[in-house]
Amino acid sequence: MFEEAVIPLEGWVSQFVEWLVNNYRFVFQAIKWPVDMTLTGFDIGLNWLNPIVVIIAFGLMAWKFSGIKLSIFCVLSMVFIGLLGLWSETMTTLAMVISAVFFCAIVGIPLGIAAGRSDRFEAGLRPMLDAMQTTPAFVYLVPIVMLFSVGNVAGVLATIIFSMPPIIRLTSLGIRQVHPELVEAAQAFGATNWQVLRKVQVPLAMPTILAGLNQTLMMALSMVVIAALIGAGGLGEPVVLGLNTLDIGRAVVGGLSIVLMAMVLDRVTQSMASDKSV
Repeated sequence: MFEEAVIPLEGWVSQFVEWLVNNYRFVFQAIKWPVDMTLTGFDIGLNWLNPIVVIIAFGLMAWKFSGIKLSIFCVLSMVFIGLLGLWSETMTTLAMVISAVFFCAIVGIPLGIAAGRSDRFEAGLRPMLDAMQTTPAFVYLVPIVMLFSVGNVAGVLATIIFSMPPIIRLTSLGIRQVHPELVEAAQAFGATNWQVLRKVQVPLAMPTILAGLNQTLMMALSMVVIAALIGAGGLGEPVVLGLNTLDIGRAVVGGLSIVLMAMVLDRVTQSMASDKSV
């Protein structure tokens, strides 16, 4: 019993993806174009900037939102990454992460707001979010390659799908946590639904939304490294090369740079989320 497959799901999925590629390639090219333009802009801009300017910018952001200790940590971490000879790869990774988080915010925050205001919409969206969060990261790579080819853009698209659920869920949670009496009070004073959302629900939910943005950023950083397996550049490249050639030194250098970059981004965004002026 159960020695052979009775439901040929594997064949159905392969046929469906091939059908999409053959008949709707123009749709996927249209999806790919804005991601490509955004990623190219960030990548060129960050690699064009003098490293000192980038390091100072991170240091000032950390100092503004947290204090001098975090500022010193960010500056030393970025300098150390530069001394390892991986500055260009770090900027490419940063461009990929920023691009992915940008599109996650554009799509995820409105979806989260809609889910927070509608039980029916949230119930329909929940199974999709569960699937997106529980599907292994490597599984995304095969259909992404078939639909969007290989390279940095394909890596960013896989990252967007992988890292979007946290910002949707936490935005929905933040909207739902706004006390109903505050909403009723605003409506009693004649506020429209749009005014209630813009002036009451979103401002009160902002700390939770920013926490979701932080989690999305961390997941994006982990995924862009895995995306190196489909030709995406950045800090994932030395890790993959080290794995393929059993070069432990190269893999450790790449991995250490990823860890430092993750710590810098995490600390800065957490400080922004907890800062009352944001």
